[in-house]
Amino acid sequence: MHHVAILFLELGAVLLGLGVLGALALRVGISPIPLYLIAGLAFGTGGIVPLATSEEFIATGAEIGVILLLLTLGLEYNADELVTSLKGNARAGLVDLVLNAAPGAICALLLGWGPVAAVAMAGVTYATSSGIAAKVLSDLGWIGNRETPVVLSLLVFEDLTMAVYLPVLTAMLAGLSLVNGAITVGIALATVSVVLLVALRYGRFIEAFVASPNSEVLLLKVVGLALLVAGAAQQLQVSAAVGAFLVGIALSGELAEDAQQLLAPLRDLFAAVFFVFFGLQTDPTKIPPVALLAAALALVSMVTKLFTGVYAARRAGIARAGRVRAGISLIPRGEFNIVIAGLAVSAGAHPDLGPLAATYVLILAAFGPLAARLVQPLITRIAARA
Repeated sequence: MHHVAILFLELGAVLLGLGVLGALALRVGISPIPLYLIAGLAFGTGGIVPLATSEEFIATGAEIGVILLLLTLGLEYNADELVTSLKGNARAGLVDLVLNAAPGAICALLLGWGPVAAVAMAGVTYATSSGIAAKVLSDLGWIGNRETPVVLSLLVFEDLTMAVYLPVLTAMLAGLSLVNGAITVGIALATVSVVLLVALRYGRFIEAFVASPNSEVLLLKVVGLALLVAGAAQQLQVSAAVGAFLVGIALSGELAEDAQQLLAPLRDLFAAVFFVFFGLQTDPTKIPPVALLAAALALVSMVTKLFTGVYAARRAGIARAGRVRAGISLIPRGEFNIVIAGLAVSAGAHPDLGPLAATYVLILAAFGPLAARLVQPLITRIAARA
């Protein structure tokens, strides 16, 4: 009984604290993700008040948070839009991959962390935070701009790249041989292909099964299906998060919109828990030694993402102001970067990788939305001159 009481007290304190931090972030006009990470650092090993009994519960909540994040992201697109978007923006997507994966990989190799850590760090610096980027577009009124479809197509390309990348990283972290690793990646690619084919050809049957006029039943069906597919994907050596993303793609139209509205509060709750959990795994005393390196890496990533957005928007015939907006929108890092770093840390990669990734994400998750607000007047002047 005493154990349960402590569990409730700790969880209540954590969730209430997150609510206060979220309110503070709204007032200041920044993403709450950096504050959630800081909260995790405060409650983790080496923090101010380490948690005693609730860490295991929070770990499970964190896994659910990742699944719900990717599920709701998948609901933003349908399979046809996904295929069309990839065909039209494949070249810009490859430029994005090369420019933004390279800094992390080069950094790890120069530090002598080895090839596995280099592959992990490549993922950490590559992927833009879809959630924060979408919030920036919405908050600043950029959703209806001509460059927004270009930004979204790059985010989709990154998410699908993750569908290939995560099985490769998982195999490397597990120390599998070349043959076993190739089998793992082959199974992952086959699984992703089958799910996409089902979404394209038979999505209407999935929608008919999930659809319900009752919001409670709809929520239970969508979350249950996502968890089932995520678990099956994990068994097949595909990331559970990617499985959930593909479930979201299989649903479209009004059904997807209804599911998004129902899932939003649940997603935000568990996503906050996820960011806290990553902070719990990071010893704050290890951050100062890597802070300067993280800041330098963040600066390089800002430049490469800005160039990526400008290049992609220019190919689409967007004016100069729109090109700058596209580049700025791609700067934030968040959920996927932390997921990748969390996998690497759990598998025993280099001990400095976790603190470096946490500090890197803290900088870009906070500065990305802030940069968009700061350059808005400059972008307006560019548009006026044009």
